[in-house]
Formats: sequence, structure tokens, C-alpha cells
Amino acid sequence: MSPMRLAILASALLTSLVGTAQAQTTLRIGIAEDPDILDPSIGRTYVGRIVFSAFCDKLFDIDEKLNIVPQLALSHETSADGKEMTIKLRPNVKFHDGEPLDAEAAKFSIERHMTLPTSFRKSELASVDHVEVVDPLTIKLVLKTPYSPLIAQLTDRSGMMVSPKAAKEAGDKFGLHPVCAGPYKFVERIQQDRMVFERFTDYWNKDNIHIDRVVFLPIVDATVRLANLKSGGLDLIERVLATDIKDVRADSRLVLSTAPELGYLGLTVNIGNDKAKGPLSQSAKVRQALDLSIDREAINQVVFNGEFTPGNQWVSPTHPYYQKAFPVRGRDIAKAKALLKEAGITSPVTVDYMIPKGAENEAVAQVVQSMAAEAGFDIKIRAVEFATTFKQAQAGEFQVFQINWSGRIDPDGNSYIFMRSKAPQNDGGYANPEADKLMEDGRLTANVDERKAIYEKLTKVLLADLPIIYIYHRTLLIAHTKKLEGYRQMPDGLVRVVGLKFK
Repeated sequence: MSPMRLAILASALLTSLVGTAQAQTTLRIGIAEDPDILDPSIGRTYVGRIVFSAFCDKLFDIDEKLNIVPQLALSHETSADGKEMTIKLRPNVKFHDGEPLDAEAAKFSIERHMTLPTSFRKSELASVDHVEVVDPLTIKLVLKTPYSPLIAQLTDRSGMMVSPKAAKEAGDKFGLHPVCAGPYKFVERIQQDRMVFERFTDYWNKDNIHIDRVVFLPIVDATVRLANLKSGGLDLIERVLATDIKDVRADSRLVLSTAPELGYLGLTVNIGNDKAKGPLSQSAKVRQALDLSIDREAINQVVFNGEFTPGNQWVSPTHPYYQKAFPVRGRDIAKAKALLKEAGITSPVTVDYMIPKGAENEAVAQVVQSMAAEAGFDIKIRAVEFATTFKQAQAGEFQVFQINWSGRIDPDGNSYIFMRSKAPQNDGGYANPEADKLMEDGRLTANVDERKAIYEKLTKVLLADLPIIYIYHRTLLIAHTKKLEGYRQMPDGLVRVVGLKFK
């Protein structure tokens, strides 16, 4: 089916779902995937974070310059020894079910993130020993050890508050009908089709909410998303293709917002859980050979018109914590072949290479496949529905998993949960005691120079082991109709709905 035909069908579908009568009061957002579970303790996808932004406020947020600013909290204070953080909560805040957000509720939410068996927030809050209620609007986080990234963690899902009453009643079904304290409340979700939210009239910042409903529509094909934006079927889309930048800018009805991404695209290598025990999981030299076979700048030019930033670390070359002692290496096929020979490998090395479905994902994979073939790799690309990739990754059903990480403002948020032994998102099962210690050390000090020195040592270890082969850092590309006012592009790539209005 042609892209145009898909566009027409999608546009018709959207019109039927939303209804022309509500067009002026409903914000329709086209997202690139269908999120995983809408439970902040369990969710792990970037697209899920975009949806959370509409209905699940956090203790703190960030602004355009990466400053940490209050949201559900008013302030915080860390003790001199770094082992206690006292947080003052905003008064008169309610959850969507009418329950108050007080210190007891905040304590419940943080403890839920820490203890829920399926929580992905455990490692982010692992330094917290316990939470104390100081007074009705004050909590104290008592830490096992100093933990400098803690305040940054509370600007994301670890800082999201959920209604204790609703969470207790729903149990493990909470994500099917989430109840938070954000600007919009959950109405319905139809898997692979839409998520609908409506304005929460008791929202603490309701004077800055101007749109009645927000509908998120998963549309995997970026061409279809853009076609619907142009035709009026959508009001805002995320992840515009880099190759469509000129097209968007040439359309007088559209606005393109950009920002450097905090995260990366990486190839997670299944080192610890590879059931086939293939050469890639068993030998660092084989992983180094794959790394050397890849021309990152060529990928950037071929797939993204040079709009992105090639990278080899978990932060971009423009980030303060990027380790300049280890610059992006050039492609070296001869050395790659030599490494395979040293490893005693007879090529081709067959690799099961899992990617989420999507044109850009597939384009990147195909370029990697072609490049790696020249070094002796036989990459078998396997495109899987987005949410399913995470289930298969957790089950160890891959050898390479090509996946984007949207990034965090603290470097710990881009490293620890993926490479610390037994961390919840360490899908490749990587384990190295030296790396573990360095990642722990990086959490203990807030001194920037000391942390940079620690992360330099860590970078050396990880570039030798290569549990993740980093490829590039995206430029965030979000487009919306000029009818929509008040949009501010944040470096975390999330869509803030507060302050948005239609002309």
C-alpha cells in the first residue's frame, strides 16, 4: 500500500475517532509507537514517557536549559553528609480520584517504585533506605549512601506520584487505568489504536490548561504521521524524519521544533543471556570487530541527511561528561577482520539482530548490515512490533538489540540501569565488577571533576567490553500546526501539554 493511501486511511480513521465537532478542543498527537504499560513504576519506553507527561506529574521537572524546577514539590534540601533529602510538597494537590497528594501519598509512591516486584525504578532509587513523613507536606528520603543523581531521578518516572487508593485497589492492573496528579486524567486506551485523556478540573495548575482533551494516536509510519499533520488529522507529531525537515520547513502551516537529544541509539549486545552462545557474546574481540566495521558518519549522512551526531559513548560529544580521551573511532575493516582472526573465528559470524519496526530503524539496520558484512558478519535483521521487542529483550531472545534511549540529564541515568550487573534494563546481562564499582563510585560524589575522572575510567572499560555499541545521538524533531500555540521543546523530548492552546 502506498504511503499516500495509508495517509488517507489514517486521516479518515482519525476523523472518525475524534470527531469534527471536538476538533477545536482536542489535541491530537501522533506518536511513533504504542507505549508499554501506563504505570510509572513499570513503564520503560520513551514513547510512554511522552504520554505520562499529559497525566502524571512528578516531584520535579526540567526546563529548556536542563535546570531542575519544582512541579509537585516546592523545594528540596540535602543534608551536609549527602545522606538525607528533605522535600517540601506543593499544597492543595489532588489525584484524579479526588484523593489528596500529601506526605503519606508521596511516601507510598516512592516506596511503590522501590518495592513493586516488576518495578524498573528500583535501581534508580536503590540508594534510598527508607522514606519518612516529617509533616503533612514534608517527606525525608534517608539514603544508604550519598547519591548525587537522586534529584535528577525525581524529574522522571521515579518522581511520579500515583494515588495510593487507586494503586491498592487496582494492584497489578493499575497501568490499565492509571490515576495520577497531572493536568489530564485517563479516559480509555485501545491497544495499538489510541489513548484518550480529558482535562482534570481540580489540577493544581488548571489556569494553564486550555484544551479539553488529549488523544495520542500510535502511527508507526513517519510518512503517514506527517501526511496527517499536513491534512489536519493531527495537531502535533513526534519523531519527524530527518529527511522530511525541508518539507516541514517549507510548509507555511507547520512549525518544526528541534533540540539535541540527551540519549542515544545503541546496539545492546546479549553477552550474558545469549542462548546460542554465539561468537559475539563470547568474545570482546568479536564485538570490537563489529564496532570497527561501522561508519557512524556514513549512517548519519545516508539515513539522516547529516542532521544527527555520531557517537560512541552514552552521552553525546557535546555533553559535559563526554570523555574526549576516547573519540569516535573511524571505520577499519582490516583491523576488524584481524580481530576476528585473533578470536579464532571463522566468518561469517551470524547475528540475530532485533529492531523495533519503523522506517528509520530498518534503514539504520540495513546500513549496519551492509557495513558489517564486509568485515565478516552475517546480520539477520528481525523487525518486531515495538512493545514486543522489550519482552523479547528481557527474555534474552536476541543477540543484538538496536534500540533508542531517550536519555537523562545526569550521566548515571544513561549508564547504570543498562550496564550495572543485574540492573533491571540490563537486557544483555553484562557483568563486570570493575565497571560496577566505577558506576557506584560515580553516584557517591557530586563533585563534577571527580565524577568526570570516574567516568573516564568507566568509558575505557566499556569501550573494551562493548556491552552496548553506541551509534549516534538524535536531534529531536517535533512538528505541529501553527494553530497550536505555546509549545516549548524540552531536551528530554517529551511533549508538555501545560500552556498549549489553539488559536
